[in-house]
Amino acid sequence: MKQRIAIDMDDVMADTHAKFIRLYLEGETPRYTLEELKEKSFHELFDENEYAAISNRVFEPGFFRDIPVMEGAQDVVADLMTKYDVFIATAAQEFPNSLREKWDWLQEHFPAITWHNYVFLGDKSILNTDFLIDDLARNLRTFQGQGLLFNALHNRDETEFQRVMSWQDVAKVLL
Repeated sequence: MKQRIAIDMDDVMADTHAKFIRLYLEGETPRYTLEELKEKSFHELFDENEYAAISNRVFEPGFFRDIPVMEGAQDVVADLMTKYDVFIATAAQEFPNSLREKWDWLQEHFPAITWHNYVFLGDKSILNTDFLIDDLARNLRTFQGQGLLFNALHNRDETEFQRVMSWQDVAKVLL
C-alpha cells in the first residue's frame, strides 16, 4: 500500500497571493508596487480596512476559478502520484462559491487527480494521511502525520515545522 499525501490548494498548488496582487494592482490607485507586494504580506502593508477590502474578494463569484497554478506544482504532483496516493485537501466550506470553482480548477489544471481524491472540508484535523503539505501552521498543528509547511509571506516567521520553499523542495523531500 502506498503512503498518502494530502495537499492544500490555496497558496500551495494555486498561487492565491498572485491573484490578490493582480486584483489589488487592477484596483483604484494602488499605493504599492509589484515588488513590494512580493516582499511583504498584505497584513504587513495594509491597515485593517484595506486588508478587509482585498481579502473579502474571496467571497465573490469567480475568485477561485482563475487563480494561477503555483510554479512547478503540476510536474511535482504528477511525480508524487507515481509513488504516493495523493489527495487534495482544501478548505472549501468557508467560502460558499469556492466548492464548484475549486472543483473546476482541479479538473482543468490537475486532470490526472480523480474526484475521488478531492477532500473539501473545514477542519483538516480529520485527515488521515502520512503527509500534509499546507501553508498554514494551524492546520499542521492538528495533523497527526508529518507536516510540511509550504513557504508563503504570511508564514515566514513560523519555525515549528519543516519548511519547503517551492515545489522543487517538495520533490527533494518526498521523491
